[in-house]
Amino acid sequence: IIGRINMVLDAIYIYVDGSCEENRNVTSETPAGWGFCVIEGDNGLGKGHGNLIYEESGKVITNRDSKLFLGAEVGSNNTAELSAIAHALRWILIGNRDKNVMIKGDSQYAMNITMGKWKAKANRQIAQRVQQIWKEVISIKTIGFEHVKAHRGHRWNERADHLAFRAMKGDNALPLQFWKPGKR
Repeated sequence: IIGRINMVLDAIYIYVDGSCEENRNVTSETPAGWGFCVIEGDNGLGKGHGNLIYEESGKVITNRDSKLFLGAEVGSNNTAELSAIAHALRWILIGNRDKNVMIKGDSQYAMNITMGKWKAKANRQIAQRVQQIWKEVISIKTIGFEHVKAHRGHRWNERADHLAFRAMKGDNALPLQFWKPGKR
């Protein structure tokens, strides 16, 4: 437990989420979005402690010709969740080398696929790509995953949901000062 305490005290938290409105009979044309927000000074209780230091969101890319293609063949909630994790991991590789990281999300599927604990039956290409990025990150940084229950009022998880939902809709996220938890 000492290791966990030390990691929590010296960590940044990244909340990840994906969104897909019609998550049945999905195709490459089904809109899906991902989002993540990076929080410094979070106490993990979901009451909004800590400071937002970075956030990013976008659409799930299913076009193989795009330079942003991660391997998603369809737009779905699962490919959106995996995309959110992939982009958060890329952010870690590019810009955050000094602190430990705790990634929090509401998709146990995406977290377990990323860590290689579960084997993907679908979405294999994006699963493999996210696992590759994961292995690269854990080779240079202490990082962990923690599950957060979805839509339960956890401020930063709700912010990641807002980012993902707005990206899926093709809309810009509301600036933090005008946004309230639960507002999609």
